[in-house]
Amino acid sequence: QVQLVESGGDSVQAGGSLRLSCTASGSIRSSTRMGWFRQALGKEREEVARMFVASGRTTYADSVKGRFTISQDNAKNTLSLQMNSLKPEDTAMYYCASGRDAWQYWGQGTQVTVSS
Repeated sequence: QVQLVESGGDSVQAGGSLRLSCTASGSIRSSTRMGWFRQALGKEREEVARMFVASGRTTYADSVKGRFTISQDNAKNTLSLQMNSLKPEDTAMYYCASGRDAWQYWGQGTQVTVSS
């Protein structure tokens, strides 16, 4: 089992920055991928960014490329999402996820609200 706890969500103005953190515990070494998802009110959950644990390779949704950066701190079992140049459309609940062949484990989410 893997437990994921997100933090760092807040309310900011457009153009601002936030850094989300996801602290993992449990059998984290069994995960081959970790990532961030978000879900806005009335919309489906979408993948924002992912990292392949072994290689460090990253992928991003087109809507956040160049603004968001996913990173991991293996020593602290922490996954981070640095979000710059935030836009009102980035407003959503952000979730951390991990897994081996699929997204098996999810955190409870942290709210990000961006005002214009």
